[in-house]
Amino acid sequence: MWAELLPIGRSSASGGYRRFAWTGADAECRDWFREQAECRGLAYEVDRNGNQWAWLGDPAGQDAVVAGSHLDSVPDGGAFDGPLGVVSAFAALDELRGRGARFVKPLAIVNFGDEEGARFGLACVGSRLTAGELTVDQAHRLTDGDGVTLPRAMEAAGYDPDAIGPDPERLARIGAFVELHVEQGRALDLTGDAVGVASAIWPHGRWRFDFRGEANHAGTTRLVDRRDPMLSYAETVLAARREAALAGAVATFGKIAVEPNGVNAIPSLVRGWLDSRAADQQTLDKVVGGIEQAAREYAVAHGVDLHVARESFTPVVEFDHVLRDELARILGGRADLKVPVLGTGAGHDAGILSGSLPTAMLFVRNPTGVSHSPAEFAAEDDCVAGVRALADVLEGLACT
Repeated sequence: MWAELLPIGRSSASGGYRRFAWTGADAECRDWFREQAECRGLAYEVDRNGNQWAWLGDPAGQDAVVAGSHLDSVPDGGAFDGPLGVVSAFAALDELRGRGARFVKPLAIVNFGDEEGARFGLACVGSRLTAGELTVDQAHRLTDGDGVTLPRAMEAAGYDPDAIGPDPERLARIGAFVELHVEQGRALDLTGDAVGVASAIWPHGRWRFDFRGEANHAGTTRLVDRRDPMLSYAETVLAARREAALAGAVATFGKIAVEPNGVNAIPSLVRGWLDSRAADQQTLDKVVGGIEQAAREYAVAHGVDLHVARESFTPVVEFDHVLRDELARILGGRADLKVPVLGTGAGHDAGILSGSLPTAMLFVRNPTGVSHSPAEFAAEDDCVAGVRALADVLEGLACT
């Protein structure tokens, strides 16, 4: 399975992946998922929001156990973020069938659409729509960098954008969702453990900073006569690093758009997107507030107008304690596997769904600590350990 996925959407220039929602690469990944479902005799379906499901047992049954993740990527992302969870779910089912496990609950494997938000700027679109955390009107207003709306992109890919919306009936049939994911950090590498259980996801969000100045000639405009928004933006980037370091949080300006974007032109607009995360809400508010205050001071100093808009936000997610403790109990019975409990600053579909049903996460060791990059990695032995841990969990939750 892994070998079949590896070439899809891979850039020959960077070695990273560009599997953006509703593109050709995304369609290839979706075809792969459908083929995996069909070759195992699973009932395949696509829900109203474009999420893919593969069912063992009655899809309309109650108290289903679901595993999976996503197949899309960030720009030039790594091979493991998302796909490892989907591949591991299919592999865990194969493992359970090999054990002769008897399922007493429906089991499903899921691929949630547009988790990374690389194309339309909002993460976890598929799960947000399903959980009702993204309204239909909000979704229809999402556009990519070329001005293509989400409805147009879905329609071009063969899906019905008029059908999207909350899916409470489906969520009510799910008793537990377990998402396996490569760790996005080095906590497991530092402890020497192959697999971990998630405790919580830090609160996090994305903010857009629009610095508007005055376009002018780079060669003829005196420095004192300029209203250069790039200066305010650059100082704000440094302020974000400073505020985050003081608070023990993280803050990143990783995306920028400039107008008119000419080498010999002073910009009229610099638009930057801030991603910030912290261990608790109070700390996050303090960091983002400090960054915005600094940005406004810099804007005034350079004669620049500033508009700040929060584009997405996810509060702290404490994973269901009963389910989390059940995972720890199931895996704690294995003498060959120590499974620490750890938090994470990365958002996931499991976090979005946690307000609607019991969710949990397993992490697989990433010795590089690198994520959202081609350098992201997990050793085969650790991936196998993750599959076996997931199989144990699914057996404990769905089998006799």
